[in-house]
Amino acid sequence: MQRLKSTRVLAMAVFASGIFDLIGGFYYAILVGIGRSIESPPTHPFYAILVGSFLFCLAYLQLLSAVNIRRYLLIVGAVIMSRVLYAVLLFAYMFSVPDFPTTFLPTAVLDLAWTATYIVLVLMIDQLRLRDLFVPHKGDRV
Repeated sequence: MQRLKSTRVLAMAVFASGIFDLIGGFYYAILVGIGRSIESPPTHPFYAILVGSFLFCLAYLQLLSAVNIRRYLLIVGAVIMSRVLYAVLLFAYMFSVPDFPTTFLPTAVLDLAWTATYIVLVLMIDQLRLRDLFVPHKGDRV
């Protein structure tokens, strides 16, 4: 695995995943919340718009942190934690609740793929360590 000298690739991945979440926010807020495009599981418009608003917030954080990725690495860590939590909760419901629909399974797989991408890129960058995503530190290193 070749080491990277720049965080530019990580910034582009974070920006791209922000676009992914922005599209997801519009999908939930408009198509699911107002247009009712998903019937299984049945979703009240309020909850679809609520999920859409969370996705807008995640997209906002990712798009803006991609501009100065070294300074905002903790945001990437928070996004990783939110993506993993979503996937774990979805899988827990899918495996424990009888007849729970698998409608959102692709989103959980994509979220885990984004998470793996972030982690692999951080491990490939010379100046970063994995702990930089989750533990704040003082100093000039980053």
